[in-house]
Formats: sequence, structure tokens, C-alpha cells
Amino acid sequence: MANETTQRTGLEWFSSLPACLLLLLVVLFSTSSDIHNQMLSGGEALWSGYFKLREDPSRPECNPDRSVDQAVDARVRQLQSSQQDSVTSLLGEATVDRAKVRESVENAIAQCREKHADFATLKERITPSVKAYRAVEGFIGDIIAAGLTAQPYILIAIVMICAATATLSRHHIAMRPMETRLDYTLSYTLQTIANVMLMGSSVLYRQVSHDVGAVSLEQELLHDFWIVCFAVLALASLYRLIRPPSDLIPGGDLGRAGLAVPLYTGMCLISGSYFVFIGHGAGIGVYLDKLMELSSMFLNVALYVWVGMMLKQTRLATLVFNVFRPWRLPPEALAVVAVAVAAIPTAYTGASGIFVIAAGAVIYSELRAAGARRHLALAASAMSGSLGVVLRPCLLVVIIAYLNREVTTDDLFGWGVWVFLLTAGMFLLISNTINRQSRFEPAPFGEAMPAMARELLPLVPYALVITGVVLFYSLALDVGVDEFSAPRILPVIMLAILVYEHFAGRRRPAEGPRQPPRGFERSIRAATNDTTAEIGALLLLFGLSVSLGGVIERAELMQMFPASFDSPWTAMLLMVVVLVILGMIMDAFGAVILVSATVASMAYASGVNPIHFWMVTLVAFELGYLSPPVALNHLLTRQVVGEQEVLAAQNEGGTFYQRHERIIMPLIVMGISLLLVAFVPLMFYA
Repeated sequence: MANETTQRTGLEWFSSLPACLLLLLVVLFSTSSDIHNQMLSGGEALWSGYFKLREDPSRPECNPDRSVDQAVDARVRQLQSSQQDSVTSLLGEATVDRAKVRESVENAIAQCREKHADFATLKERITPSVKAYRAVEGFIGDIIAAGLTAQPYILIAIVMICAATATLSRHHIAMRPMETRLDYTLSYTLQTIANVMLMGSSVLYRQVSHDVGAVSLEQELLHDFWIVCFAVLALASLYRLIRPPSDLIPGGDLGRAGLAVPLYTGMCLISGSYFVFIGHGAGIGVYLDKLMELSSMFLNVALYVWVGMMLKQTRLATLVFNVFRPWRLPPEALAVVAVAVAAIPTAYTGASGIFVIAAGAVIYSELRAAGARRHLALAASAMSGSLGVVLRPCLLVVIIAYLNREVTTDDLFGWGVWVFLLTAGMFLLISNTINRQSRFEPAPFGEAMPAMARELLPLVPYALVITGVVLFYSLALDVGVDEFSAPRILPVIMLAILVYEHFAGRRRPAEGPRQPPRGFERSIRAATNDTTAEIGALLLLFGLSVSLGGVIERAELMQMFPASFDSPWTAMLLMVVVLVILGMIMDAFGAVILVSATVASMAYASGVNPIHFWMVTLVAFELGYLSPPVALNHLLTRQVVGEQEVLAAQNEGGTFYQRHERIIMPLIVMGISLLLVAFVPLMFYA
């Protein structure tokens, strides 16, 4: 057992372990900011005027003991000498008011004595305890400064390590997995070309930056880091190309092989070719460099994925589902509960795709364990993040309000609650009508309620651990859980839960094959192993999605539409189509930036209420993420659930609806919801 615990593979040493350390650094840097703020407040509470004591004062250069008379005489001589120029000499002898000079000198000496008195007082107040306190506070301040400076470099390092891992492990997001030799050859050939294109664009952007003017050392290093990152990716894909695995099926079909090419590769080839065609070869590099302005946001994406994989290693999800099992709910009803409950953590992650990567596998496995059929479990996993993007404190909504002064977060979140209730109600209705395939025979209240209460008891220690961490941040660091603090607090909560399970697991008997790995170290290692490739695949997709958005913006495709429409109904019909298409090809954050700069102004000019427009936008994006041919959330679900489960679902028989339930049911739910959100409000104000 000891060898099993400590022995790591080569990939873990060079991928998972560095990624884990980098993610811990991100949490450390962000938490140190909270600690530093509290130390500043604490220093002010202990020593009034602490900000003056943070550094040793400098002795004033003036002389407080100089003679007033001598100073007045010197000043008078100076003034008389300065007045003896060619102009004043023509006007007669210059006079100096000695009384005023004396008053000025006395005031200056008084101020000098005050400065020396303040200096002496400050020196007396800087006691050994102050020096020790400010040394610790200054050290933490230096950590914060280093963390802020290091954020872009940490992001590039994480992209390089995790994307290379996804390349080597065949884990990039594609329409279908590589099965045949042709799939493999075409995929890795195009990946190598795309990675070389990314490296070349970064080199060109570096050169262009030098040609334009002076480049700071920080910018120089960022350029070099990106070049090294894409060089590593190119070498990884080339290595895989020349070293194919032995489990590939000979032959293959060219059309199907194209679907095995990762989405980021297609985006790169399209955007790169366009930028080369217009004579702007550095285009991709320019847009990737813009990611550095949002480096904290993309690091938060990595942290959320890590949190989800740690959740997968705990018993928490199983215990939550155990609470509902005594009611003997049919799988359809249990799926509604799972998706509705998942809306809360989705609101903190800020995007449905992130939550699907983070927790989709947990929802799928728990629904399957509760008796749900594969198609229903896959549909619920793909939709698990679709309902919560309109709820407080979703970061996506905050970005919308930041980019558009016509709306506020309070307005959007206020109406978002009603949109959530609509989509959740629609999911409940469809699941228990069109989608119903099980009998509804719940347990009697008198039987289910006591059993439910018993199942709540094992959750009490988890609630205490979570409450303890939240109270620590709230009381000790004055930080509540919101969209800004959640990325650094949630990893600490999950680490605390794993520590609890590490010690509690020693006293708990084994619970069968579904029992997660025991021990803190093994759980962290397993979670990070799962995290690394997922982060690489997701961040690379996000980055190239921003580049593809740049192509749409530079090609002025949106300018093909009129600036406004006479009827808001016509404008809304067109916008629904455009927004769904954007949701199919772009990530949420990049799409919001593009829509804010293009479609939003057309909507406002056409008489569409801004709050209404953005509610429609969010629902349309979610429908786009669930719509073929791309269906990104379904691809992410397959990514975390496993290809074998999806193939097993596709091989199940039944009616046309039953064979394609995982695709059709989410489309019905979100499609009807979108139509209601888009057109019903127009009846009241259009």
C-alpha cells in the first residue's frame, strides 16, 4: 500500500504535480491578498496611524535650532540681491519688508520643529513589536505583488503543461474520438500544423511589437513564454504523430476522420488562414496576448475544474443523492432535482461548460447509480450547467453589466431568477410528460421522511467543515463567498473535506467498488490527474474561440445586418438565430464580448429592452451549447463521462426519441424556454 501511495508515473511527475503546485500557488497568492488587507486593518487597530510606521521615517533636513535673526538677515540679503537686476534698478532702489520676512522665517522654523517632533515621535513608536509586525505584513505584500506579476506566466505555464498532456493523452475536445489509423493520422497532422501556426503567429507578433517601439521586459518574457508553449505543443503532437498507438483500427473514412480533429485545431486553422490571407500573420498572437488581460478569469476556470475533480473524489455527491433515495423518485424526477441543485454551483463557476467539465461525471454516475437510463443521465449531465448562468453571482452576468451601461447586475439577476424558474419548470414538465419512461410510485411520507432524516446525519460533518472554512474567511479575513472570492475559497473547502475524509475514512468500512480512493494524498493525486488534461483542452478551446471571434469582428460579418429594424419582433427573430449560432461556435466569455460590440447596439436601436435582450442572449447561448452539429456541452459530457458510456447509450434500442433522448430532450427544454423568453415579453412592451 505504501508503494501504491507514493509511486508516481512519469506523466504525474511532469504534468500533474507541476499543475497541482501552480494551482496551489494561485490559491496562495489570492488568499494572501485577503490576509494582507486584514493585517493592514489590524495594524491600524493596534497602532493608530500604522501606515506611517510601515517604513522608517527620514530625518528632516532643516535645522530647528537656527537663529531667527541670522536667518532673517540672510533672507533679506538674498531678496535684495535678487532684485538688483537691470529692470528694477531703472525703477529705483528696491525695498524689502523685514517684518514680513521675519514672520515667514519664524513660520518655517516652527514647521521645521514640528517635522522633527513628528520624526522623534515616529521613531519612538517604531518598537520591536511594530518592526516584527510590519516585517510579516511587508513579506505578505511582496507575495501579493509577485502573485499579480506572475499571473500571466502561471496561466501560460498551465496552458503549456495541461494542453501538452491533453495532446499526449488524446484528450482534446473533438466531435468524435480517434478510432482508426486515418483518424489518428489526420488529427495529429492537423494538430501539428495548427500548433506550428500558433508558434509562428507568436513569433511574428513578437517581431511586430519590436518594430512598433520599445517593448518592456515583461512583454518580452510573455512573448517568449507563448513561443515556448506552442513549440512544446508542436513537439508533443509531432511525437504522437510519429509514434501511433497499437490499438488503432486499420483504415478509416476521411469524412469521419475529420470529426476526430479537435475543435481548437479547426478554429486555429480557420482563424490563422484568414489572418494570413489579409496579411496579418500575427493575428492569432494578438488575440492570445489579449487573454493576459483576463488571466485571472482563465485561472479561475482552471481552479473550478480542479474543484470539480476533487468533488468527484469525495463522498459528498453520493451522500446528497442518498437524501432523496428514500422517496423512491423515478429517474426523471431525480434528474430534475440534480439539474436544479446544480444551478447554484454553476452560478459560481460562471459558465455551463466549466461546470459540465467540473461535475458532469459526478452527476452522471450518481444518476446511473439511482437507476437512471444512460440517455437520461447523459442529458442531465449536459444540462447540469444550463440553468444557473442567470443566477447571482454568475461572473458572466457581471461581465455583461461591465460592458453594457444600459443594464445593471441587480436588474439582470432579478430577472434571472424568473428565467431560472421558467427553465427549471420546463425541464420538470418535459421530463415528466414527453420524457417519462418510468412509473411514478413514491414512497409514503411516513416511511420516506424518517429515512431521509437518517440520511441527512452523515452530511452534518461536511456542513460543519464547509461552515468552518466560510466562517474563517468571513471572520478572520472579512471575505464572503461571492463570484470574486469563490475561486479561492472553494478549493480550500474541497481540500478541507478531503482532509476530513482522510481521517474519517480510517474508521469507516469499505463501501464497495464505488468507494473513492482513500487518503488525502491519493485523492489529490487522482483529482489532479483528471484535472490536467481537462484544463488543457478547455483553455485551449477558449483561447482559440477568442481568436475566431476576432475573425468574425475583423471580417465585419455583423455589419452585414442593418443597424436597426422597424419592428422589435423582426429584430428578435434574427437575433435568436444569430445568438444560437454564436453559442454553437464560441465560448460564453468570448461570445459576450463579441455580442456587446455588435448585436447589442442593433437590439437597443430596434426597441428591444436591454435587460430582455441579455436574458435572451444567455438562454440562446445555452441552447447553442446543446445544439448539433457541435453541441459543446454534450462533447464535454462525453469527455468526462467516457466514450464507452456514450457508445453504450447509442447502442440501446427503442423508439427514435428514446435512441436520441440525450440530444432531443435538452433541445426541447431550452428551445421552448428560449421562445418564451424571447417573444412573450414583447407582447407587453413592443
